[in-house]
Amino acid sequence: MVQLGSLQRYFTDLGSALVTFSGGVDSTVLAQVAHDALGPRAAALTAVSPSLAAGELEEARALAARIGIRHLVVASREVENPAYAANPANRCFFCKTELFRLAAATARELGFAHVVEGTHPDDLTGPRPGLQAAREHGVRSPFLDVGLGKAAIRALARDLGLPNAEKPALPCLASRFPTGTAVTVGRLSQVDRCEQGLRALGFTQVRARFHGTTVRLEVPPSDLPRFADPALVASALNAAHTAGFRCAVVDLQGYTRS
Repeated sequence: MVQLGSLQRYFTDLGSALVTFSGGVDSTVLAQVAHDALGPRAAALTAVSPSLAAGELEEARALAARIGIRHLVVASREVENPAYAANPANRCFFCKTELFRLAAATARELGFAHVVEGTHPDDLTGPRPGLQAAREHGVRSPFLDVGLGKAAIRALARDLGLPNAEKPALPCLASRFPTGTAVTVGRLSQVDRCEQGLRALGFTQVRARFHGTTVRLEVPPSDLPRFADPALVASALNAAHTAGFRCAVVDLQGYTRS
């Protein structure tokens, strides 16, 4: 596996690395290869805040334990930053700035030389304020440096036997808000509870888009026919109402983003 060898050599050359670890497929591959190449000179860091979906921390912990990498958890307080909470177009810059600040401090405490993150070439289709934050903090991007895109990363995850190789993308909960709509702890909780309610109904990929008292539900086009079932509609409405929304609408275009 040429790509695996390139990534292993990349980490070996770093000497030590702290992986910013969400538990998604990208950061899991980085954590596995870093651990294999560096052993105790590699660790994984998960930042926890209200923008992290329920269950994601537990999954990250289980993955880190499976890999065998040291796993650290820190509290992230980006929601307390007014620049982040205002939800501008570059909101991710403020979130990642907080993450990389915490990661840099943790790396120094561990005596590690580098912090790494999981941006890959397929991510570079538009503005990447989070990548700007990475560059400002000297964070390395192994997939960009080695040239591994999403398909190659998933293939590598399968080759490594990682259980989340096919896990759908799950951006932070703040991505459910239109630009300019304020992000608050309470609203993040609403979105999270609504999505958890829909997942309990069997929707493996779902987005609950916040529009004030209304939530716009996005599911894959293949799941849209399920809403022809009155019982399913009633259950979906109950999930939305329980989360604190008055109204729920289904986006007929479906969810098609990665």
